[in-house]
Amino acid sequence: MTATPMLHLMVGLPGVGKTTLAAKIQKESGALRLTPDEWMEPLFGDSEADGKRDVLEGRLIWVALQALQGGLSVVLDFGFWSANERHALRDIADRIGVQFQLHYLSLSEEQRRSRADSRWRRGDVVTFQLTADDHDRFAEVFTAPSAEELQGLSSFLPPDSYTSWPAWASSRWPSLPRVDQLH
Repeated sequence: MTATPMLHLMVGLPGVGKTTLAAKIQKESGALRLTPDEWMEPLFGDSEADGKRDVLEGRLIWVALQALQGGLSVVLDFGFWSANERHALRDIADRIGVQFQLHYLSLSEEQRRSRADSRWRRGDVVTFQLTADDHDRFAEVFTAPSAEELQGLSSFLPPDSYTSWPAWASSRWPSLPRVDQLH
């Protein structure tokens, strides 16, 4: 009997160890690991590139869904800073009948910034230099998962203007087809 594929979401700010853990999961389980940072520089030469990151992330999620439906586990190493992003992908995993695991990593702000800066200076992984303003801005918009979310006990409805989480996800990531429209 084949195990049910799992969608792993790496959650946290830059420098907390998401990519290190994602690579470990990939090595130990054979899961497909998708990390936008490894695509942005070669494709666009920039980590944000005028909104192209959202388009890239949508296509990577689409690839992940195809792999999951084909029986392969996937690690999405995006950071997933908003609860809505995490709720949408949990809902989508449920809809396509795969397991879901959220991996939340956190460090003190001083440790996080130091690790992110050190990682960039070493140049041993694909990364981007972050300014103090970048770190401040990222910390302001990040929403840590609640205890209920971490335990998978919470069920959230999509925002009022959306009929479903897949509809919200296709709005958030414009290149992501609706899950109910995937074949």
